[in-house]
Amino acid sequence: MSTALLPDLSAACDCVVFLLVRDGQMLLEKRAMHKTSGPGLHSIPGGHVESGESCEQALLREMQEELGVQPLRWQHFCTLYYQTAELQRNHYYLVDDWQGDIQCFEAESLHWVGLDETERLDVQEDRMALQACRQLMATVRGAGTAKET
Repeated sequence: MSTALLPDLSAACDCVVFLLVRDGQMLLEKRAMHKTSGPGLHSIPGGHVESGESCEQALLREMQEELGVQPLRWQHFCTLYYQTAELQRNHYYLVDDWQGDIQCFEAESLHWVGLDETERLDVQEDRMALQACRQLMATVRGAGTAKET
């Protein structure tokens, strides 16, 4: 009988998750009903890192495949594990500048919602990541306005 508290994290699949932000809003997807993982859930878009690919290479490829856009500016801000049919290691990226018009290639639909609308996310890990991102943005804004003494 195993007494381990955690699963074997080395078996996790790497994924990238891209939080597109503009004008105080974020892009969410409603996952297609034919998806094996989370059909119909509202979540932050993302996809799997392929063998031999870096997370940043996967970010560029996945954003093109899923949304038809190329990111111009992005920042990794957290990594969280997420248990679906597989254990995923989700690398979250804030993307606030991109090239191209957003299209919906893989999800059922896409929606812009306010950054404060955490309850719109069905995935707990996405809610946690959004909170971390909002704290980071507030910290950066605060540091930018701090006065030297």
